[in-house]
Amino acid sequence: MKYTIKDIAKLAGVSTATVSKVINQKDQEITEATRNKVMAVVKRYHYVPNRIASSMVTKKTHTIGLIIPDISNPFFPELARGVEDYANRLGFTVFLCNTDNDVQKERAYMEKLQEKMVDGIILTASDNRKRVTPSLQKTSIPIVTVDRGVDADISDGNVESNNFIGAYEAVSYLFSKGLKHVLHLSGPLHSKPSNERLEGYKKALVDHYRHVNQDMIMDGSYTLDWGYSGTLKAMSNRLKFDSIFCGNDLIAFGAIQALKTKGLSVPNDISVIGFDDIELAKIIDPPLTTVKQPNYQMGFESSRILIDIIQQKTPDITEITLDTQLIIRHSVK
Repeated sequence: MKYTIKDIAKLAGVSTATVSKVINQKDQEITEATRNKVMAVVKRYHYVPNRIASSMVTKKTHTIGLIIPDISNPFFPELARGVEDYANRLGFTVFLCNTDNDVQKERAYMEKLQEKMVDGIILTASDNRKRVTPSLQKTSIPIVTVDRGVDADISDGNVESNNFIGAYEAVSYLFSKGLKHVLHLSGPLHSKPSNERLEGYKKALVDHYRHVNQDMIMDGSYTLDWGYSGTLKAMSNRLKFDSIFCGNDLIAFGAIQALKTKGLSVPNDISVIGFDDIELAKIIDPPLTTVKQPNYQMGFESSRILIDIIQQKTPDITEITLDTQLIIRHSVK
């Protein structure tokens, strides 16, 4: 038998309004004894509230959407976990959408999530975006961007890491180890994080009295394949480099693989440094020196900002830049 809120009220000997207040945790004026009595009946009869009917009244569904570009990139599951952990703590359910870095797919998910009446969206934008698409016009629900901000006035908050400082410290570390010719294998340069990391790379060169050679800057995608092919291309172009600063750890893994196929040793012949500090960075051979991004905290904070806005609270801050940390392992000599 499927029990209704009226059944629960009758069994508990209270009004349906009282049951509703208890279930929706709006029971400040209800005694502890009454609340316990209602919850005992709810549990005994395995009552599941009709959230659809409730949302028609409250205009809230206690759901949020999380749109990410590449679930196969190990950076994003930990970010998603941060989003979900905070959301679950406050009774929200998270719908995860993976766009495969496809702007059209991203647009479709934005529309679908609004059709599903989610209360808000957390968005990591596709790095294939070269212009603002119709999906990124201002919506009627709040949007918080995380990791990759967008050049459009559509977001109500943004959480990212300090890509510039992280890159600057990584390249400066290479120079401190006596390395002089740093190749940069970047992610896509229409991506905000890639641009910030590039600027950090350039600043480190200038501050260490090095010339910025555009031939030593190569951009591609945040993938192992690009790290592999980019390294081989740099070698076939006879670029002189003793180290590689990679736009993320996956690029670094590809670079190490390419160097090994050419019979070169990492770090004895070429040093490699990454960005992200995903779990695999600890176990690759050699373990990867990299810049740690606080991806779990980025997800957690973006969820906190969004839910504060949904609950009509005023967040203390809506624009957050988190510190990175240089993690030294064995891929730099």
